[in-house]
Amino acid sequence: MYPVRRCSSHLAALCLSSLGSAPTSAAELKHGLSLTSGPSVSRCGRASCTAPRPLKPSRSSPSLHVSQMGSSSVRFFTTLAQPMSSTPLEHTHPDAEGSDQEQVEPEALLRECEEVLRARPPRPHRDFVRTRASAAHNPQIRVMQWNILAQALGEGKDGFIRCPMEALNWAERKYLILEEILTYRPDIVCLQEVDHYYDTFQPMMSSLGYQSSFCPKPFSPCLDVRGNNGPDGCALFFSRERFRLLGVHHLRLSALALKTNQVAVAATLQCQVTGRALCVVVTHLKARSGWESFRGAQGANLLQQLETILSAQQEAAVPLMVCGDFNAEPGEEVYRRFLNSPLGLDSAYRALSADAVTEPSYTTWKIRPSGESRATLDYVWYSHHGFTADAVLSMPTEEQIGPDRLPSYHYPSDHLSLVCDFSFIQEPHRLM
Repeated sequence: MYPVRRCSSHLAALCLSSLGSAPTSAAELKHGLSLTSGPSVSRCGRASCTAPRPLKPSRSSPSLHVSQMGSSSVRFFTTLAQPMSSTPLEHTHPDAEGSDQEQVEPEALLRECEEVLRARPPRPHRDFVRTRASAAHNPQIRVMQWNILAQALGEGKDGFIRCPMEALNWAERKYLILEEILTYRPDIVCLQEVDHYYDTFQPMMSSLGYQSSFCPKPFSPCLDVRGNNGPDGCALFFSRERFRLLGVHHLRLSALALKTNQVAVAATLQCQVTGRALCVVVTHLKARSGWESFRGAQGANLLQQLETILSAQQEAAVPLMVCGDFNAEPGEEVYRRFLNSPLGLDSAYRALSADAVTEPSYTTWKIRPSGESRATLDYVWYSHHGFTADAVLSMPTEEQIGPDRLPSYHYPSDHLSLVCDFSFIQEPHRLM
């Protein structure tokens, strides 16, 4: 049994402070779906866990980083140290462009995560399957797709019978999630089942230099759980240094002419290095077997809405990335719809597989009262006319995952993160 510690020793001494929010009713939360405009060494002990993406040099030595992190880090960790609220969180405004929040250094936060999690076993070691390196004039874009498991569902509804409740304690599980993000340091992060957006992920990611947008489900199942932290939904984060926001849409998906409980966030970004525009989407389709046709209809509706968004762009042929938990195996209708879409999409993990047609054997592996479930449900789709897929992060082995499957003491979600590196395809007029 691993001990559950709420925070590391120096964090325990911090005074708790509120984030401040604009009070909004639960009804307003439910209807917030409007149109708006160098590798690091982690607890796996291997520097090769990440592709070479050098961190900025720390101004402090490892032995002194705690005392030299500064006021912004203190505020950040004060936020992380707060216990899970027993009442739904009030709505706050999205992270504004050009946030004046003080930044913290990712390598210092990664060391802090490792300190908090030192009693837990290390995360599975994963390597990148790489086809080509980055070019200085066209640096790769790293994208993370991850269903992080809503805290309310993990503790109250999902029934992971082989996962001890202590392993799901939010006081430590949030550090596991943060550690995964910090290890791979993506430029774009697409998350599903986010029910701690306002008190954890928005301030945390803003401190790391990300701008974000969050779209809650209209009728989130998290709200049925006693002591919940508000609705779960889809959240999209992107590096302010790398991208400029051109516009964002919050989409509610339809199926069979009916509005559904599933949503998507679609953001049009401009790369600050190349000047190129791209559209990034995060979504989460209906779960459970027996709903295959429903998911197919949701996928068709999402593709239709994305065609409308892309056709309104000022720049022609804006390439697309669609990340999500589709809750669908590759044989399902919704997968075929995306693969054969007129938008010209391909799956990154499929494209970089050994035969260029096979998805991973699994992206989720769990044990519930109904039995053991191993399935491929998560995908990163991309426009093959706009991007090349240069690398994908491999899946951990069965031995690494362990006999009790996911989630566990060493991995915070029942879904594995997908991490992909992309490059813009060079247009002829840009090469002259």
